[in-house]
Amino acid sequence: MADVLEEVESHKSPIIRLIDVEIGYKAAEPLVKIPNLEVYPGEIVAIAGPSGVGKTTLLRTIAGLIRPISGKLEVCGQVSPFKPGKGVLGYVPQRLGLIRHTSVMHNVMIGANAGHNKSFWSLLPSSLAKKHALESIDSMGLSDKLNEPIRRLSGGQQRRVATARTLAQKPSLIMADEFLSELDEETMNMVLKEVTDYVRKSGAALLVVEHDISRAKSMADRLLVIDDGRVNPFITEATAMEVKI
Repeated sequence: MADVLEEVESHKSPIIRLIDVEIGYKAAEPLVKIPNLEVYPGEIVAIAGPSGVGKTTLLRTIAGLIRPISGKLEVCGQVSPFKPGKGVLGYVPQRLGLIRHTSVMHNVMIGANAGHNKSFWSLLPSSLAKKHALESIDSMGLSDKLNEPIRRLSGGQQRRVATARTLAQKPSLIMADEFLSELDEETMNMVLKEVTDYVRKSGAALLVVEHDISRAKSMADRLLVIDDGRVNPFITEATAMEVKI
């Protein structure tokens, strides 16, 4: 995999580039300082670290929801502060952001429409958007729940709906915050395979927050650990043992 990534990096610009970036909510108290970080097309990068160190804040900053305190942040060719093009960024937050009283299909169509630059309220969504929505729902094993209201689904099923919504969007960058939690091992492997396949085939990138070090190592090309206000590359088993998650 390292050889493949080196080849990719030599031919393509990074999807994410951070240079001397500080993130957080108070200029005097940055949560994390990042001298340099680049994520390339087709790459999967996992972020781990103790609770409260800024993992979710980092994702939200890269998504453009929070401005960096300082430094240069470039995502999909746009420099912060930016407003990413519709459908370019796919985000699976911890709280999912699903509309609980509407159906699985309705929620996934929100992502599909975003990917096709159509309004959420569009009365005539494109046939291609519908196709992508149905394919994504099927890939998450939820075809039998198509018209089921979100509120009637289990926590794990809701996580799969949120993932299907993002895949239907066909984004260039997926950011996922603990998106495999509440899933049994078989379902987790299925969801991870579908997301990984999309990233490899489309040339998108995946940046995922994952509390389980072993799982993060197995899914990612690179594992970064946030600790003591720094983003450090994972190097040895001892490093993982020192991180209390």
